[in-house]
Amino acid sequence: MKNLTLEKPAIASIGEEIGLELGNEMVSSYQISNPNDVFAYEVGRDIIDQILAQPGCHGLKFYNAYNEKGEKTLVYVGLDGSGKTITEISLVAADGSFVQKKGIVADRIRVPGGPVREGIAEDADSFIWTVD
Repeated sequence: MKNLTLEKPAIASIGEEIGLELGNEMVSSYQISNPNDVFAYEVGRDIIDQILAQPGCHGLKFYNAYNEKGEKTLVYVGLDGSGKTITEISLVAADGSFVQKKGIVADRIRVPGGPVREGIAEDADSFIWTVD
């Protein structure tokens, strides 16, 4: 019997471009199956850049969560190269001393929407990407 070593992909390499057609199909399928779930979340570049700029950060992890009001949201954090959540980072201060700082744990996403859910066709049978 052969021993197989399964290697995890590098954190930084997780994810790939899937294209508009497959993205459309995946989102539409989910929305049809879960019509009452949160449609989408919006996250700004600034906080994503801050998380990724942490020393040793190779990627992001998004957790489903409920905020203080009981609304569905996302909490997102940085991941190091081994896939561990960055909860603390070490920095060198201007005087050369080491400083421990808490890792960034973020939320405050925005749920887009209005009277008609953005991106959903009136007939709810097809998904329409909104491109700004």
